[in-house]
Amino acid sequence: MNKIVKGSLILLAVIALIISCKKASPAEELADEKITSADTISSSAAVQKEGDTRKFIRTADLKFKVKNVTQSTYAIENITNKFDGFVTYTNLQTNVIDNFETKISQDSTLETTRYNVENNITIRVPNKRLDTVIKSIARQIDFLDYRIIKADDVSLKMLSNQLSQKRSSSTEKRVEKAIDTKGKKINDIMEAENNLASQKEQNDNSKLENLSLEDQINFSTLTIEIYQHESVKQEMIANTRDYNYYKPNIGIRIIDSLKTGWYVLIDILVFIVEIWWLLLIVIGGIFLYKKYSKKNKVEILP
Repeated sequence: MNKIVKGSLILLAVIALIISCKKASPAEELADEKITSADTISSSAAVQKEGDTRKFIRTADLKFKVKNVTQSTYAIENITNKFDGFVTYTNLQTNVIDNFETKISQDSTLETTRYNVENNITIRVPNKRLDTVIKSIARQIDFLDYRIIKADDVSLKMLSNQLSQKRSSSTEKRVEKAIDTKGKKINDIMEAENNLASQKEQNDNSKLENLSLEDQINFSTLTIEIYQHESVKQEMIANTRDYNYYKPNIGIRIIDSLKTGWYVLIDILVFIVEIWWLLLIVIGGIFLYKKYSKKNKVEILP
């Protein structure tokens, strides 16, 4: 009896082990895959630690498939507005892959169109909300092709521009002072003025570049390419009949031909009557020709 109980326990343990180790169902695998795709789109590159004094320009490039491009486009635009961002570019378009017609009946044709829909979107969002925006957009992903997130440190570049501005400002002051106190000859003054203008231009360029960098730091740029599965549209349309379809039957066509011939004959008779004078001249000419030709034959005979 103890052997039977032990054997049963061992059998139950084996069955439980097999059940626990069985392969996940396709639906579970698909769910796991979607969760993984949504999770991996985020990155620490999209988050700046508190107290970090470095200046980063963050950009993201995303490409993924969605269920419906139009609906996902609206969702992305709403997410952008929700987090105080703005859309700088969007190009929603349908690409026709193939189009053909199938005749169903004498007066009906089935038109079939294969197409896909895609959209290229560029948005800008506050740098601090980049990671939140990316996570929100990730809910639209059906299949992730790629995601690229970049964080370029421009702290040294901005510091270089600031130092360049200081040097230019210092040089400007010295040149202005030299012009006011020592500039006597016109050539010296003109050369000094040109140097001053060059220094001001360099100072302005450094200032504008820093402003541009500040703008890119404050607002991150996301370039998103979305597409959906190839779609098929079928529509029943009326047949476009050719000319032969509209021809009447042979009886009507024969009657019409007789009428047309009669009208042509009448036109010919009217034309002959109109040129009676020409016919009279021709007949007279023929009569005179025959008369003189006979007279000449009689004279020739011995």
